[in-house]
Amino acid sequence: MFAISTTSLLLFAGGGGFYDRFFNIPGFEAWKFINLAIFVALMIYVAKKPLSEAFKTRRDQIRADLIKAEAEKKEALEKLTAVEAKLAQLENEKEQVIAKAKAEAEFEKGRLAEQTAADIERMMQQTESELLRLTKQSRAELKRFSAEESIRLAEAKLRSQIDSERDVKLVRANIQEIGGLN
Repeated sequence: MFAISTTSLLLFAGGGGFYDRFFNIPGFEAWKFINLAIFVALMIYVAKKPLSEAFKTRRDQIRADLIKAEAEKKEALEKLTAVEAKLAQLENEKEQVIAKAKAEAEFEKGRLAEQTAADIERMMQQTESELLRLTKQSRAELKRFSAEESIRLAEAKLRSQIDSERDVKLVRANIQEIGGLN
């Protein structure tokens, strides 16, 4: 600050020297430029500390934001890795579930085939026993029918051969066998 004030005193002090020869040109008005330079220098001097603090604070904030962004990036990558691992695990689980379902389907198919074979065998045995029962029943009915038919035919044949004279002879013969009439 001292240097600025000293320089300005030397330039503008004294009546006709340096200033009049170099800076007193019509339309140039160097005093405006000097005034501007002094103002800018003073503003830089005054604002240097607050601005440097603001820039330092902003630089620290940007650095913190970059560190935070890097940490978030790492965290996101970890989450991505975890999600990809879960997806791979889900893919494995899906394959395991499909394999298990296929194995269960094969087992169920075999079990149903065995059960069907057992049911067929059981039905065959039931059919055979039913056929045996029906065969026995039919044979018994045939025997009964045959016996009844034989009796009917024999009776018809005997009726056709026996007349009243023979009937009387047969009755007397039977009575004598029994022991006669009393």
